[in-house]
Amino acid sequence: MMAGEHVLAALATLLLASLLTLVLNHFLPLLLNPKAPRGSFGWPLLGETLRFLTPHASNTLGGFLEDHCSRYGRVFKSHLFCTPTVVSCDQDLNHFILQNEERLFQCSYPRPIHGILGKSSMLVVLGEDHKRLRNLALALVTSTKLKPSYLGDIEKIALHVVGAWRRHGGVRVVAFCEEARKFAFSVIVKQVLGLSPEEPVTARILEDFLAFMKGLISFPLYIPGTPYAKAVRARERISSTVKGIIKERRSAGSWNKQGDFLDVLLSSNELSDEEKVSFVLDSLLGGYETTSLLISMVVYFLGQSAQDLDLVKREHDSIRSNKGKEECLTSEDYKKMEYTQQVINEALRCGNIVKFVHRKALKDVKYKEYLIPSGWKVLPVFTAVHLNPSLHGDAQQFQPCRWEGTSQGTSKRFTPFGGGPRLCPGSELAKVETAFFLHHLVLNYRWRIDGDDIPMAYPYVEFQRGLPIEIEPTSPES
Repeated sequence: MMAGEHVLAALATLLLASLLTLVLNHFLPLLLNPKAPRGSFGWPLLGETLRFLTPHASNTLGGFLEDHCSRYGRVFKSHLFCTPTVVSCDQDLNHFILQNEERLFQCSYPRPIHGILGKSSMLVVLGEDHKRLRNLALALVTSTKLKPSYLGDIEKIALHVVGAWRRHGGVRVVAFCEEARKFAFSVIVKQVLGLSPEEPVTARILEDFLAFMKGLISFPLYIPGTPYAKAVRARERISSTVKGIIKERRSAGSWNKQGDFLDVLLSSNELSDEEKVSFVLDSLLGGYETTSLLISMVVYFLGQSAQDLDLVKREHDSIRSNKGKEECLTSEDYKKMEYTQQVINEALRCGNIVKFVHRKALKDVKYKEYLIPSGWKVLPVFTAVHLNPSLHGDAQQFQPCRWEGTSQGTSKRFTPFGGGPRLCPGSELAKVETAFFLHHLVLNYRWRIDGDDIPMAYPYVEFQRGLPIEIEPTSPES
């Protein structure tokens, strides 16, 4: 046999061995864990990930979950994100998973997410590190949410954004998602870094942040020019900018305190500079994407229901009628926005901004008739609970009145911001900003959605066309 034939034979043997190893590693967990929930693993390597991530309207389960729930029940096994996985569409199991963080389950986002967010991000750190960062975030949110200066900043920025539409006069079409992002980003940058929308550094951070967001939901391929690689570089630039602001604050001394998040961070000795930078980035991420998407969801669903829009407008007319024309909204006004809160909750339930979260079993977990093997990924799917007709009558319908007289917080059947020790600390801020923005929108404009555009889960939710709306002032002047 010629030397070349030996080489080819060796390569063929190596390839065959690799394929057999790949197949064995993929299906071995099925053989070793016969008591795991029913389900299927799909093809080696890919598993069923592509089907799971197939885009679908965010107010539906999508074909993958509908098919698997009908075949295997509301708890089933699959192979997702290159890992054996238990998928839970059951409210009780979801609650059990969220409440047993760090005891039975642990946060387990895919490794590429760590590469973009950084190792000190509150979204990926574990144990005591997460507890320490989250306690700081809760303290900041508690001290901020009803502070007159915070509410005043929200209203000022809302008036700036909606006022810009009027300057063009008459009826015009705006890409509403972009306007909502502009508002949310301006608010969070002001609260975290004390920067106004007009400052050049704000525009620079926003440009980098947009690249960062695109990479966060992209294929994790670190090759120059790809969205993922651009996101990593964008995060480095944002970090550099924030470090520069921190250096300026420190050199300026105590007389330059602005009362924002950064002042609190600088006064803390518990965090390293890297953790402080990550905390700023986490705050921007949470305050930007979730809030802007919630505002867009509310406008989208109200655009489908003239009756609900009219009820919201009446509520805000009533609040405004008891105030002077230039008088600012207060925390007491926010408490009066009861129907607005129902609309926000229903938009969260129907729109499903957060479809699921990533967890991992730390040990074999027996729950009712289910065995979740140690080391397996666990995905509690919030969408499946929010759209379960046995828990929410007419679950596919937008009906804010379903929240009348009920608790406005989270429960087993309503977890739009997660739950347990990792419940989003800024959820109430997102609701306050949405309510204040909506106040000035409904009092000054009428609108309709221009064409067809629906929120799609990719799995992160977005409007494919940016939610274009045709908007018209209700009166010649504000």
